[in-house]
Amino acid sequence: MDLIDRRQRAVRIWLYAVAALIFAMVLVGGATRLTESGLSIVEWKPVTGTLPPLSEAGWQAEFDKYKTIPQFQHLNSAMTLAEFKTIFRWEWAHRLMGRIIGVAFLLPFLWFLAKGWIREGLRWRLWTIFGLGALQGAVGWWMVASGLADRVEVSQYRLATHLVLACVIFAAIVWTAARMARAPIEVPSRIHAGAVALLVLVLIQIYLGALVAGLRAGLTYNTWPLIDGSFIPDTARLFHDTPMWRNFFENTLTVQFSHRMTAYTLWLGAVMHAVDAARTVRRGPVLTHALALAGLVTIQAALGILTLLYQVPIGLALAHQAGAILVLALATVHAQSLTARSATQSLGAPAKA
Repeated sequence: MDLIDRRQRAVRIWLYAVAALIFAMVLVGGATRLTESGLSIVEWKPVTGTLPPLSEAGWQAEFDKYKTIPQFQHLNSAMTLAEFKTIFRWEWAHRLMGRIIGVAFLLPFLWFLAKGWIREGLRWRLWTIFGLGALQGAVGWWMVASGLADRVEVSQYRLATHLVLACVIFAAIVWTAARMARAPIEVPSRIHAGAVALLVLVLIQIYLGALVAGLRAGLTYNTWPLIDGSFIPDTARLFHDTPMWRNFFENTLTVQFSHRMTAYTLWLGAVMHAVDAARTVRRGPVLTHALALAGLVTIQAALGILTLLYQVPIGLALAHQAGAILVLALATVHAQSLTARSATQSLGAPAKA
């Protein structure tokens, strides 16, 4: 391995480490939501909020702030200071991880830049990712702010935006790291298009899952494969809100039904893609990725069904959320590793540089 390869490997390891931190943060964020801890810190202090309260007086001051919001007044008025400390620590840990990820990205990035280890094209890509990370911090506070005045929980629209932006950042980092490892393999255009379509569908499904979480729709219609007594609910119940588009974001039946139907579509698409790869490519990393993706989507679907049937226990719900990020990671690596075959390129060969 020459000097340039060693430098590229170091940059890739750094990117994958940041992606792993984001994966962990998404799980902590999920636990924060499932324990109803997300509104326990009612202020946004990016610098001075790094440390938790260090005295009983400090804890009481934070608790008094929490008492001013509707969630405490309408849902948690009997909460004790000890119980408040528990939910506070979840939200504090989630915010702390955001700060850690920012430092873990920026400081090595600046060091690699100073050493000249990052090419100009990659440099701007990484600055863009850093900018998205900064935006994510603001979106997180925007989400929390939606639950501080007139609601007892955050807006499902803002929750979904917050989660999907985290997933976009995660996918961008994984894509960038994978791109540095090897040249993409040329395959028939339908294989390439199928991989990209699956990646997009995974992101859409994650968005719908966030709407389900934000509306607590997983606590309703806890049967499978039927929902509301049938495989396809009555249209009058699916679209009883006006204007019609609101049902896709605010009607718990419609949102859960959309999440189910997209899951079926994703599973069927992943299986068909794997079969197509098996018939066309027959061996190598393209087939391995396609088969693994179909298998992982199957496991993820099973986790989703169990989470629904058991009415969203924290362990299963977090496993389902972790599964979504793993599916996203594999779909990203798979899509990045392929490019449409040219007329003169042999099947399965690396693309021309």
